[in-house]
Amino acid sequence: MVCGHMCKNMRIRRGEFERIRTVLSKADPEEPLTAREILDLLEEHGEEFDSAHQVATVLGREAQVGEVEVIDGQPYRYRLGEVN
Repeated sequence: MVCGHMCKNMRIRRGEFERIRTVLSKADPEEPLTAREILDLLEEHGEEFDSAHQVATVLGREAQVGEVEVIDGQPYRYRLGEVN
């Protein structure tokens, strides 16, 4: 299979989501979190992301395939689906 740059970007993006999922599964938040709150948790666990915007972008992308629930509001809040 030949996919080059596009497949590499998809793997990187998927890796970002897996890092978020891992930290959130350890933190086990009771309520949906904002991207800023998730970024703070990531930093507490030694994971580096550039900004809350980057976190929101990763989560928004995964919401399109059903991995994440985006709760409308100001600011948006995010809840990850159950890990199977």
